[in-house]
Amino acid sequence: MMDWTVARLAGELRARKVSPVEVAKDYLGRIAKHESLGAFLATDEAVTIEQAKAAEKRIASGDAAPLLGVPIAHKDIFVTADFPSTAGSKMLSGYRSPFDATVVAKLAEAGCVTLGKLNCDEFAMGSSNENSAFAAVKNPWDTSRIPGGSSGGSAAAVAASLAPAVTGTDTGGSIRQPASFCNVTGIKPTYGRASRYGMIAFASSLDQAGPMARTAEDCALLLSAMCGPDPDRDSTSLDMPAEDFSRSLNGSLEGLRIGLPREFFGEGLAPDVRAAIDAALKEYEKLGAKLVEVSLPRTELAIPVYYVIAPAEASSNLSRFDGVKFGHRAAQHGDLLDMYKKTRAEGFGDEVKRRIMIGAYVLSHGYYDAYYLQAQKIRRMIADDFQQAFGQCDVIAGPAAPSVAWKLGEHGNDPLADYLADIFTLPGSLAGLPGMSHPCGFGEGGMPVGLQLLGNYFTEAKLLNAAHRFQQATDFHLRKPEGF
Repeated sequence: MMDWTVARLAGELRARKVSPVEVAKDYLGRIAKHESLGAFLATDEAVTIEQAKAAEKRIASGDAAPLLGVPIAHKDIFVTADFPSTAGSKMLSGYRSPFDATVVAKLAEAGCVTLGKLNCDEFAMGSSNENSAFAAVKNPWDTSRIPGGSSGGSAAAVAASLAPAVTGTDTGGSIRQPASFCNVTGIKPTYGRASRYGMIAFASSLDQAGPMARTAEDCALLLSAMCGPDPDRDSTSLDMPAEDFSRSLNGSLEGLRIGLPREFFGEGLAPDVRAAIDAALKEYEKLGAKLVEVSLPRTELAIPVYYVIAPAEASSNLSRFDGVKFGHRAAQHGDLLDMYKKTRAEGFGDEVKRRIMIGAYVLSHGYYDAYYLQAQKIRRMIADDFQQAFGQCDVIAGPAAPSVAWKLGEHGNDPLADYLADIFTLPGSLAGLPGMSHPCGFGEGGMPVGLQLLGNYFTEAKLLNAAHRFQQATDFHLRKPEGF
């Protein structure tokens, strides 16, 4: 059962060949067995079994919700009423929300059963999941390596079969990069497709929720349940009705124009990753696609632009964590200002403090025009580059990351090394485009490599179909790490 996809599991549950309670108990047992992986931050067997029993009653009544009884786990950046919500930070240690995030509520309505909350980089800031205040997550393919970040707990949970489906968030690549490193499939929809209500904010103009699972078909089922307008609670939510992305699967790839940005295949791309990507692109050609060279000339500017805009928004969003109403408060302090200082010094980790300081600096008087305003202008130019490229192709393909997963602690005190690992995912995030990563091969040390697909706005179905057809022709996505 642990090898079943979400699609198969949902079918078996609807046919009453297995029960939601049985499935939930099996997964909870497996989570406990592999606790050392660090993927989960919180579980509650009583809550999970109660939800599973409710799903069982719905199935017995004839309810045909597509995900009824399917277990899921949520990245700890989504608030949940029944589980603690910490965002991987000491600042929110033990915090319990009075409500569920919209994405959590939508998946519950579709019938999903929550297994627990997943580890992540603190406030989703990181590319390795080593920035969590509680534990660094390990990659199931090699437990001496990182799983990617910030949705590293999510990717590791799927790779190790601790959950058949999970939620993640992608600000600068935090679904696509860990999906690549852990040999799972993950998709970030167009910005605004999924509500951000109840998602603890990092950078509000970039954060977007998305699913991760073993296959593109599974991601299509999950994304269909997650998306939809939420105008009363999220002003950035798009006024677009929910869409059944699974309906577009199995379409022909004959004549599909796949754009290959020359900037994605130059210096800095590891030879083993390049070899896996090239082999995957040849497979796409066999399926009828045509490869077209395109250019995204401002790719190298994506890193400095992102690390001006995202920290600026983070410094604003994280100002609410001051020890007054909720979260951590310093035990020893003097006046109010001293409480603020000590609370934030104790509650935030090094990477969060670094980004808050950068953000406060670029927004300060005298620097706003020189940094933040200029970064926003270049962001618009990066989006324009994509529109020019999409005039020549239907989807864009390339690596999700320049290398396979690195060793835990390898980047040590060099945050720039982590930042550079996002070079291929940041441009799409800055433009608000949908993007995904699917397994496409293996590199150095037998570590997974993911192929990134980027589409124009609202073309999630096209991306999912392309990945699905590739997965019908290959078996990379079915391969599992030894011991799991």
